[in-house]
Amino acid sequence: MDLRQLRYFVTVAETGHMTRAAAQLGIQQPPLSQQIKALEQQLGMALLRRHPKGVALTDAGRLLLVEAKRLLQDFAEMRERMAGLARGQQGQLSVGFTSSAAAHAYTPEVLRACRGRYPDISLTLSEDNAAALIEAVAKARLHCAFIRVPVARPEGLVFETLLSEPALLAVPLDHRLAGDAKTRHRPVALSELQDEPLILVRRPGAPGLYANLLSLCEREGVRPLIAAEVERMMTNLNLVAAGAGISIVPASMRGVHAHSIVYRSLAKAAALEAPLTLAYRAGEQAGPMATFLALARQIAAQSDA
Repeated sequence: MDLRQLRYFVTVAETGHMTRAAAQLGIQQPPLSQQIKALEQQLGMALLRRHPKGVALTDAGRLLLVEAKRLLQDFAEMRERMAGLARGQQGQLSVGFTSSAAAHAYTPEVLRACRGRYPDISLTLSEDNAAALIEAVAKARLHCAFIRVPVARPEGLVFETLLSEPALLAVPLDHRLAGDAKTRHRPVALSELQDEPLILVRRPGAPGLYANLLSLCEREGVRPLIAAEVERMMTNLNLVAAGAGISIVPASMRGVHAHSIVYRSLAKAAALEAPLTLAYRAGEQAGPMATFLALARQIAAQSDA
């Protein structure tokens, strides 16, 4: 028994006539009759009663008609789902992000656009630090992840920079570097960080931006103090707001604790960039992942414009 035989049987059953069914199927009547007889032989029971005006269903035929139509419908739906998957408009997609990547308006915009334009792509979202997200993508637990600076580059992964923004100095409201209404617009020189307690995201989790900062300080002979290392950038800013030290964060996080933290730019010589990066596997740019990547690139291009 195969789907072709079931389709033939359903057409005969619904038309009630071999010749009309053959014409509808685009085949000759003798081969159609042979296929119906073969189906009856395989099942070991008669499905049709022949009479001068055509055919009628037996009890077994009526039962098979219900089951055959269900199977053919299931097959058609399955084929459409697979076609949707091939077009990249249907399927599962797991996306991770760091808290700092999610703080940029771009990341939720891409996720909202994906849900709106491609409702048949089922998005699963998760937040973690950059190291854990990169490992999850590398081990195929995630399809892709929005991060800042890559903290590791496993073989087979692509790290595509979609956007970039400046990093800002975050200081408690009552800190000497907070300045006042007249001075806050002025950039802060790197030398001003000498002996200042820095709060950094823990190096095993997301060292990129902070590693760049410390490297720059070392090159310029500036020695800040490492006051704390935390797992997430939001924890970082919570500690800054509490007066535990100062930090560097992407400009898109400027609104966090706006009443407790002052955000200031760094002098040009000390300027640091905070990229927004999408990590994904090099060999898996098909289906929903290809659709999502194209959408991410399109919205990034619009944001740059």
